[in-house]
This record gives sequence, C-alpha cells and structure tokens, in this order.
Amino acid sequence: MRRRMMDFRNKVLIIGYGAVCKCMLPILLRHVNIPLENVTIIDFKDKSADLKAWTAGGLRFFKKRITPKNLTEILGEYLSPGGLLIDVAWNIDCCEVVQWCHDNNVLYVNTSVEAWDPDASIATASPYEKTLYYRQMKLMDLTKDWKDATTCVVDHGANPGLISHFAKQGLVDIAKRMVADKIAKDPDLIKRLIREHDFAQLAMETGIKVIHCSEHDTQISRSPKKVGEFVGTWCIEGLREEGVAPAEIGWGTHEKTLPPLAIVPPVGPKNGILIPKMGLNTWVRSWIPNQEIIGMVIRHGEAFGISSRWTVWKDGKQVYRPTVHYAYMPCDATIASIHELRARNYELQPKLRIMSDREIVSGADILGALLMGHPYKSWCTGSILPIDEAKKLAPGQNATTIQVALGVVSAVMWMIKNPRKGFCLPDDLPHEFVLDIAKPYLGEFWSGPSDWTP
Repeated sequence: MRRRMMDFRNKVLIIGYGAVCKCMLPILLRHVNIPLENVTIIDFKDKSADLKAWTAGGLRFFKKRITPKNLTEILGEYLSPGGLLIDVAWNIDCCEVVQWCHDNNVLYVNTSVEAWDPDASIATASPYEKTLYYRQMKLMDLTKDWKDATTCVVDHGANPGLISHFAKQGLVDIAKRMVADKIAKDPDLIKRLIREHDFAQLAMETGIKVIHCSEHDTQISRSPKKVGEFVGTWCIEGLREEGVAPAEIGWGTHEKTLPPLAIVPPVGPKNGILIPKMGLNTWVRSWIPNQEIIGMVIRHGEAFGISSRWTVWKDGKQVYRPTVHYAYMPCDATIASIHELRARNYELQPKLRIMSDREIVSGADILGALLMGHPYKSWCTGSILPIDEAKKLAPGQNATTIQVALGVVSAVMWMIKNPRKGFCLPDDLPHEFVLDIAKPYLGEFWSGPSDWTP
C-alpha cells in the first residue's frame, strides 16, 4: 500500500480508547512519524491491559475522567503549544475543548460535536436545545471572529466526515459526465466551477436537489445477541444518544412544505429543520449500490455541514440549498438491539458488545452519498468494505470502525500540513487530499448512476 508519510514531533493527547481509537492508532502511526513517548491516551475506564503493547514502546496511558471542573487542568498537563488533541470520546463539551485548544495553540480534531451529559437535561431541554443545530450555532458564535487561528476540525469521522468528500467526488463526477454527454447548459461554467471547487454553485448548476447519506451495515457475528445485550459495530453509547434525539434534516430551498410537526430553528442560517420525533423511529427509503434500504433519519453532523456549505447566497438571500440527511440501516444485531431498547423505554441494556473481526463471519459496511435531482436521476459515490477486506487492512477491527478511523487520520494529516486554518467542518477540507489517504483502506470505491427514485 502506498503511504503518504509526514513527521510530527510535538505532544499528542488522545481522549478515549474505544473501538475507533483501537483502529485509528496503528493507522495514524503508519502514516505519521510520532515518537511514542510523545503520545498520551486517557480514558475513564482502565485500558492499561489493552494498551500493554503500546505502553511497552513508550506510549503513556492514564485512567482519568474529564469533567467540567478538571478539563483545563488535564489538557494543560498533557499538551503544550503546537500539540495535537484527538478527541474520540463522548459527552465532553466540544465548545469548551475547542476554546481551550484555540487559546493554547493546539490542533484539534473530533468525530462528533458533543456536550456535557445530555441525559441530565433530557426532561427539561426544548426539542431545539436537543439538536446538533443548536450545538453548531454555539460553535459558530464561538469561532466567528477567529482569523489566522490554530486549525480545529470537528465532525471528521466517516459520517460525518468522509461522507462530505464522497458527496464532493460524486458531484464532480456528475458534472464531468454532463459535459462529456453534452447535456450541460454551460460547459465552460461547469469546468470553471470544478477547477475552483465551488461545490455550492456546481450543485445548483447540475440540479442536485437531495442528498442521502446512506449506510447499510450487513456484518454478522457468530455470537447471537443475547437478551439484555446491545450489539453494535461502533460506539453504542453514541448511537443511543443521537438515536433518541430529534431527527434533523438539512432543508433544501426547493422544498415547498414542511413535514408534519417540523420545527424551523429560531436563529442562524436556518439551513436545517428538526422533527420532534426520535431519529431511530423516523424512517426513510433510500438506496446503496444494487439495493434499496429503509434507514433511520438519525441526526448527523453532515446534514448541517453539507447543507450549510452547499448553500448559494445572492444579495444576502439563500437561493439554493439541497436537502441532506442520514439514512442508516444498521446490522441485524443492532436492529434487534434497538428494538429491545424501545421495549426498555430507551434505557440502555446492561451489557454492551462491539463486534470485532474475530467474531464477524460475513458482511460489509456500505456507505455512500446518494445525490438526486440531476439528469441521471440518482448517483451514489462511496465505499463498499467487506469484512474480509477489513481484516487484511486493519487486523482486529471491523468494517465500520475503519472508515471512522480513516476520517480522523486524514484530518490529522491535513491539519499538520495546514496548522493555521481556524475552525473547519469536513466540507472545508480538500476532498482529493482526504480520499487519497482513505481510499486504499475503503475496499471498493464506487461512483456511478442509478435509475432509482424515492
């Protein structure tokens, strides 16, 4: 495998040693030369046994739980200016960490925009206050005046994360096909927009109306799910937290009517809507290569990010924006686990299990950006990663966590090369750079048309 290599000699702190970090760490060190003695991992659980091989080589591990009271103290203990913070934990307030990294000149990346213990206010918070849009508005307000600031990338896992780059690649492929087929109204304009990476204008010119961030996980374990057990392929606590929150959709300018009970945010660009119904109970029909799926409209950062960055403004008004949302059909064991979760009134099962490659006997994780509304009806761009391929690429991991890990690694490598870009969403990073790193790990990379319609 061809490797893009670079050096990083400053301190690195990784928060959280779960499934994603286990997969991410060896891939990161394969691409970035970091002295192990410069790397520290902290987790609120004792992971010293799992990390024995790494700590023997110089990496440091500490069992610590980050709280609002000790956050500043802990980050200051293990990081210094020029360092790197990789946040793959959950329920640690993103805004507070982002502000600390900005103030202390530390690079920062995470895979989702988190808040302190959202369950604590679940009975008192309004539907709007439970949304990712609300958290994004806090981030927008926090970072709006940052110029020539230390780079901070949020939401850069698989989805959100890689999915934004899949969408860009799909859009470019559609535009090039339209020019080649001589159906573009203004071929020179299309070519210029591709060169300039003006994806919002390009999406408008090609007629994109809707983008589904479609995922189907077909991985099967040799160990059946037991009663009282939640089985998944990635962070179970994270899935439950976002699944019980209201469904969120990036809302296109072409949409004429709102869904029943939909709420438009009271502030900000209002590029999204929320539906006061749990995402895991909100269903949508979608498509991945060669198969229709029925997925859950679980809130995800890409619904905000893509719809925000692909908005065309004219004279202070939003004249174009596509509809964007997640459509998630998890593996069979997770579907059964979610059904049991409903029966438990959404109280998480006492036992949690993330499937490893040792127990997965077959299946794949299929993730794609499904772009609709253009002359080719639908166009899906993304990855088809079978478990057998995943085992070769990252032993010990599954097809789902590899994709998340590659989002983190590619963002870290871009930040090292671009340390003064300030606050960034995935859509602010160059898709060519990210996909050049990620594609060798993603199995079959698929980009092509389909005659499927919803």
